[in-house]
Amino acid sequence: QVQLVESGGGVVQAGDSLRLSCAASGLSTHSHAMGWFRQAPGKEREFVAAIAWRTAGMEDISASVKDRFTIFKDIDKRMVYLQMNNLKPDDTGIYYCAAVDLFSDYLQRKYDHWGQGTQVTVGS
Repeated sequence: QVQLVESGGGVVQAGDSLRLSCAASGLSTHSHAMGWFRQAPGKEREFVAAIAWRTAGMEDISASVKDRFTIFKDIDKRMVYLQMNNLKPDDTGIYYCAAVDLFSDYLQRKYDHWGQGTQVTVGS
């Protein structure tokens, strides 16, 4: 059974940084990628970033955060991280870790497995 556990959320001020972590277990050896999504209050969940497990340099980052957020991985530890710099109040929301098995679904940002989420709150 796939289990994704996020950590690292919190309450910060605008301009601060946070690093989110996601511990993955139970993933298929063929699982293609891990990603991060977020959901702001009253809004739909949106894609943030993703990274392929086995293909170096294969990353997908939303244009809205590309200049401030970085995604990286530790394959041995089965961990994925989201480094968020220069946070803004609009970055407030629940951040979810997700995993996708197929490359075709990765391209469409359609993920198969989800964590419970971690709250990020950015004050102005």
